[in-house]
Amino acid sequence: MKIQFLEKKLNLPGNVRAYAEKKVTKLERYFREDAEALVAFSVEKNRNIVELTVHAANTFFRASESTSDMFASIDAAVATIEGQIRKNKTRLARRIRQDAFVRTPETVSSFAPEDPEEEEFPLIRTKQFPMKPMTRDEAILQMNLLEHNFFAFRDEDANGAFAVVYRRHSGGYGIIEDMG
Repeated sequence: MKIQFLEKKLNLPGNVRAYAEKKVTKLERYFREDAEALVAFSVEKNRNIVELTVHAANTFFRASESTSDMFASIDAAVATIEGQIRKNKTRLARRIRQDAFVRTPETVSSFAPEDPEEEEFPLIRTKQFPMKPMTRDEAILQMNLLEHNFFAFRDEDANGAFAVVYRRHSGGYGIIEDMG
C-alpha cells in the first residue's frame, strides 16, 4: 500500500508519522497491492484532526476523526475505515466477484460548465473524475463509504445513463435520472 502524508499548517514529529504508517499499513490485508492511502493531519481549536482516504480498485473509503490527541485520532480513523469494510463486507465481496472493480471508464466527465454565461456564480472548485457504470446499490454503497449525501454515477440499469443517488432527510435514498 502506498501511503502519503499531508500536514496542514503544522509540523509533525517523526514518531506520529511512524505510528500512522504502522496503523494504516494494517489495512493492507483488505486491499490489493495497488491501494493508496492519504493521511491528512491538521489542528483546529485544540482538536487534532486526521482525515484518512483509501483508494483501492475504483472504490474510495474515507474517514475524518477529531480528538484531543493525534494518536487517538489516527486510531479512530483507521477503526472507522475497518468498520466501513466490515459493515459492507458482503456487498464489497459481491462487487469483487462480479468484477466491478476491474471496469475502467471510457470517458472523464466534468460538472463544470465550459462557458459560464453569468458572472454571479463564480466556480470555486472543479472536480473531474471517471464515472464507471454501476448498479444503484453499488452507487449507494460508494456514497455511504465516502460519507457523502449524494453520488453521481452511470446507471447500469439504464444503459449507462447519468444518474445521482442521494440521502433523503426523512430517511432512505432517492435517485435523479436522466430522461434523455
